[in-house]
Formats: sequence, structure tokens, C-alpha cells
Amino acid sequence: MSTYWQQTLTFAQQLRHELHTQPELGWQEYNTAQRIRAELDRLGVHWRDCAGTGTVASLNAGAKKAGAPSVALRGDIDALPIHEQTSLDWQSQVPGCMHACGHDGHTAALLATAAWLKHVEPQLPGPVTLLFQPAEEGGHGARQMIADGALEGVDCIYGWHNWPAIEYGKLVCPDGIVMCGNGTFNITVKGKGGHASQPELCRDPVLAASAITLALQQVVSRRLAPQQTCVVSVTSIDARAAATVIPQTAVIGGSIRVSDTAARDTVNQLITEIAQHTAASYGVECEVEITPRYNPTINHAGAAQAVRDSWCELHGDEALDTRTRLPIMASEDFSYYLQEIPGAFALIGADDGMGHADPCHSPHYDFNDRLLEPVVRLYSTLVGAPLP
Repeated sequence: MSTYWQQTLTFAQQLRHELHTQPELGWQEYNTAQRIRAELDRLGVHWRDCAGTGTVASLNAGAKKAGAPSVALRGDIDALPIHEQTSLDWQSQVPGCMHACGHDGHTAALLATAAWLKHVEPQLPGPVTLLFQPAEEGGHGARQMIADGALEGVDCIYGWHNWPAIEYGKLVCPDGIVMCGNGTFNITVKGKGGHASQPELCRDPVLAASAITLALQQVVSRRLAPQQTCVVSVTSIDARAAATVIPQTAVIGGSIRVSDTAARDTVNQLITEIAQHTAASYGVECEVEITPRYNPTINHAGAAQAVRDSWCELHGDEALDTRTRLPIMASEDFSYYLQEIPGAFALIGADDGMGHADPCHSPHYDFNDRLLEPVVRLYSTLVGAPLP
């Protein structure tokens, strides 16, 4: 085993822990970007800033063997507004901010890949672009990276995400849809406030909001075909008031997950229809605001096959996951890249039975460092780099 390889992996874990202690939210990843760029400078890898806090690095630029594609590899860098509750030695030192989705691990894996690819750069068959992308968590970072030229000259792109719900080392990378599209909704219920002892003189928005919440459950269970993949989740009701006060308004917030844009249009229409009709039946009004976020993440067949073949070459056919039901209902802005050029997005299992089963976005979540080496091997294989 190459000494340099081992040093690279050791550094990757140390860097991952370092990044975990200093998380930054989307579009605020200034220190994270600075750390990434400093490491690229140390490695002698050319880079440029992209979309502000994003970074595009390039290796083997201009050198290309016949038939070799120009390949991009992506890692996301932003954290979440969650207060960490792990008590790890590398726990977040930023109150209310946490790498609760493993983007610290994704970043460390991509920087380790940069180190190895630079080490073997003369043996690369084609150009390689590394995308350190900001604002994946709802900030449309991929869209901004594309607008700033991140995919110029790139023929194919690959990305991945750790997934605690899957057994460690198992890979999911289907042809077609892998993760759903999503959107959010806010329903403002407008009533007539007053004294809690005189409900007959009021029009209670809290009662109406409760009824709307219950009524929205029929969108999936009674208004869509059972075969349609969809989730409608009410995630908040805000109607704060004093104990003796019926408030003027109540605001319902929630999320939708759908497998295609046609289904999303139908669901959006049903949410609006059900909310307004239910509100009217309680003598109140409501305004519905629906915000589309990401489209479904849809793999290109050839690229997905390349990922599966590479993973099996490294770990055997048994390393492919055959139990996870697809599509995953979570969403990814990697979908923007796949709308532009061929590519594939993989999920790799993190649950090794040693404390890595807490789901992404949990305050108890921690990235499984055992994923660093296999991902660097996978990325290196996909760009045709030799392995130690």
C-alpha cells in the first residue's frame, strides 16, 4: 500500500473532523472555501472561485487521450441550522449550526481525491474537474455553479451522498430516478381574533388550521393513485398567542416530495384547493404560497452503469444494494447538473452498526469516516486513475 495513499486518507479524516467543528450555512461558507483553496494550493492543484463560496478545481487540463471524456466530480460544503447533540471530540463549535448531512465528509473525500489525482496526474486519461459546491441545502448552489461556468468543457459528472439508512458499503445507483423533487408550502389562515371566552364572536384560525392539516392528509391517501410516489408533510403550525387569546392568524408550513413535475403540479393544485375550501367551511380565509425547490434527481443510464461497475470492481457484486426502495423521498440539487449533462448520483450506505445509523438532519448524526477511502477509490476509478 502506498505511503502517500495512507497519508492522504489520514489527512482526509483529520480534515473532516476539522470542518465538522466549524460548520457554515449555505452561501456563508467563507472559511470553508478558504480552507479548501488553501489545501488545493498546497497540492499544486489549479482552482478558481465559482458562485462566490464555490470552488472549481482542475487537473490534467488540456491533456486528453482519444475517447477519454472530461469528467467532473462533486462535493457539497454547506451545513445546516441544527444544534448538535453528539458530544463527540469534533462536535460543532458553532451554536445552532451543524454538519448534520455529512457534507464535511463529502468535502474531505473530494479533497483526498484531489490529492491522489494530483499524485498520479500524468497517468490520467482525460481532464478532471472537481466541484466544491456551496448551498446544497435549499440554496440552489448547483444552479449558481452552472451559471458561473462550472460545467464548461465537462462531458460527464458524478456525485454521491452518504446514507445512514443503508447498510455500510452498499451502493444504490439506479438508471433513472434516484431521489425525488421537492417543494415547500406556507398557508396563512386569516380569522378574527378575540377573547378565548367568547369564541362565538371570533373566527378561530387555530381550529381552521388544524382542520386544514388533517384534510391535507387525503392528498396522498385519497386524491392520488396508490402507485404515485408522493409525500405531503405538515411540519409546523404557528399560531402563538396568550392563553386567553384567540389569535388573528395561523401559519401552516410543510414540505412535498414528488417523483416528477407533473405530479408536483397536481399536488400543488390539491393543496391549494383543499386549504381554501376547508378554510371557507370554518368561516376564515387563507392564502397559499407554494415554492418549488429541486427537480427529481434522474441518473443517465450509461453513467449509472459506470458507477455500479466500478463499485463492483472494487467490492464485488454483493456490494450493490437490492433492498432499498426507490426513489428516495429526499431531494438533491445535483439534479441541476443531470439536467445539463450526462452523469449519475449514488447513495452509499453508512450504517456499520457502530453508531452511524442516526439519519441525516438529526442532531445526533455523524458522518462515518470509514466511507472516505472507498469513495476516493470510486472517484479515482471513474476518472481512470490508477490505484495503489
